[in-house]
Amino acid sequence: MARFVRNPDGGARVYTYYAGVICDLNHKSGLGRSREMLPFCARLTRMNHFGVLTNRKRALIALIHSLVFLGIAIHGFFAPKGGILHGGPGGDFALVIIYLVVASILAWLVGISRAGIERVYFSLCACSASFGLLRTVFGDSSLPAAQYLRVIMLSTAVAVGGLIVRSFSRQVGEAALSE
Repeated sequence: MARFVRNPDGGARVYTYYAGVICDLNHKSGLGRSREMLPFCARLTRMNHFGVLTNRKRALIALIHSLVFLGIAIHGFFAPKGGILHGGPGGDFALVIIYLVVASILAWLVGISRAGIERVYFSLCACSASFGLLRTVFGDSSLPAAQYLRVIMLSTAVAVGGLIVRSFSRQVGEAALSE
């Protein structure tokens, strides 16, 4: 069941009700505004506050992506970058475009994230992509700490992603345990 709500600026927002929980489908409401519209019992549920990683499958896919990019970042330790500004190869221009797109998408995900742990996760990933961009443009000689910071950010993102995936784990009921 969908409900249109008129904003003070004249635009309409669409909210959908699922089992008593309101979802802001276009992610325009801030966390405070969307939490105000929730009934009190829905505010107490555990995973109601995530904006992007709304289920275990999404969180697991994000964690796998982080692990893959962590492997790529660790591989970057053994392949020093010359940088575009220092006469690096022409293939680095494609990497600059890829890093720009990835960093901007991750920054957008930081903006629409609602839970603090979700914002931290996407912030770490966006910072890592930004350090990869800086490393590709300026090279390792200008920014020697960029490769280390990139790996540290992604390692921390993997740890935070693991916590997010773990938070979606089902609780085992006491009645289900054998005695």
